[in-house]
Amino acid sequence: MGINWILIILLLILFRIITLSRFICYTIPDIPMDIPHIINDIYKAFHAAGFKLYLVGGPVRDLLQSKPVKDWDMTTDATPEEMLKLFPDAFYDNAFGTVGIPVEALRETEHAGVIEVTTFRTERGYDDRRHPSVVKWGKTIEEDLARRDFTMNAIAIELTEKPIDIEKETFIDPYNGQEDIRNKLIRAVGNPNERFKEDALRLMRAIRFAAQLGFEIEEETLQAITRDSSLLSVIAGERIRDELLKLLASDYPYEGIMLLKNTGLLQQILPELLEGVGVSQERPGRHHKDDVFTHNVLSLKYCTSTDPIVRFATLIHDAGKPRVASTDQEGYVIFHNHEIVGARMAYEICDRLRFSKKQREKVTKLIRWHMFTVDEHITDSAVRRFIRRIGVENVKDMMDLRVGDRLGGGTQTAESWRLKLFKKRVEEQLAPAPFSINDLAINGNDVMKELNIKPGPEIGKILQKLFEEVDEDLSKNTKEYLLQRIKTL
Repeated sequence: MGINWILIILLLILFRIITLSRFICYTIPDIPMDIPHIINDIYKAFHAAGFKLYLVGGPVRDLLQSKPVKDWDMTTDATPEEMLKLFPDAFYDNAFGTVGIPVEALRETEHAGVIEVTTFRTERGYDDRRHPSVVKWGKTIEEDLARRDFTMNAIAIELTEKPIDIEKETFIDPYNGQEDIRNKLIRAVGNPNERFKEDALRLMRAIRFAAQLGFEIEEETLQAITRDSSLLSVIAGERIRDELLKLLASDYPYEGIMLLKNTGLLQQILPELLEGVGVSQERPGRHHKDDVFTHNVLSLKYCTSTDPIVRFATLIHDAGKPRVASTDQEGYVIFHNHEIVGARMAYEICDRLRFSKKQREKVTKLIRWHMFTVDEHITDSAVRRFIRRIGVENVKDMMDLRVGDRLGGGTQTAESWRLKLFKKRVEEQLAPAPFSINDLAINGNDVMKELNIKPGPEIGKILQKLFEEVDEDLSKNTKEYLLQRIKTL
């Protein structure tokens, strides 16, 4: 009898656990199902006017992968003119049917105050390998999906008043994109040769998606990318830059760069990087075991920064080595001043890819000074000069590049004891801020008054001399000492 009661109690506990787990699963779904209020309001406006509205591409892919939706891409059977009547504040300034709807609050999105809705369309005649020569408004969602790049982006969900339920949702998926997402495959819609000849930027987008999502590229699609890689040469530098930086910001930047190399796209984007293929760095006492190209891409792989600009600088930090390579008396390759040549190359590369001035300066500065010494005997003033050269804002980035450089060269530890000591000394010099002329206890007016001279270049020369002296010994930075010192210069 006692055993029966124990069994009953155990069954009751088991039933309670199952019930509770079902309740938890119901109240805490894996992904957000509710449509943001602003998207729902836009849907209601379309629905009231008799138009259909669909989620398409990225947001559908995110939902299928149990990820939060970042961009609410939508498409509709309403023409741009009809949308402008629904939303008087909206704007339409392109030939591709995309209308921007300004909204006051977009906390759920990254659209910076604008929701974009695009009319169904069909396209043909890509004369410039980028934009269609003929665009016609479509009548069905299936027509619109047929023009898209990859099957995972050619899936749509019709918006209704009900919250989205992925388990029960009816998808418009004519190219089996859901199956490719489950199998983590990137596959071109229809004939891949046609898709890439229509828009050559899709060549890079395929690689970028692979790096972002951790997907593989379906074999026929990959072969088409390799065959058509030269088409990328007609794409504007800023478009290539955008895709490259997204790739570098992904979870798999190393794999992405190697895909670019293996498909021939890297030759179109960064031919300078490929100059390092086969250029040996081996010599006794040097930790480098790989050629220059392999070292560069491995440095990217191990770079501790997530900033795509810092990762880019790390990727090309030794690009100057092949152009300065020579042999010493023992027959080993040496690379004198490769950081100087590499910085010049980086400037040209950034200019070609239309990096901003700020981005270009950061990349060139990191490469120019990445060979900084970490000798434990350097002076505090030398540490301060290092900080001034690269800029306070770039100190951490330079250290991240150095870690990638070490690990990418075959070293087992991210930081040597000397690098750790150097970082500590840098931190000490950063508090207070690195010393500069503006921190002198006197200024130009004091110099003019003390020497009874007028404004001119001589003032700056005197202050520079004082600065160089005080930089070696900060204790001399007093008004009394400097005013007295002026008289002896």
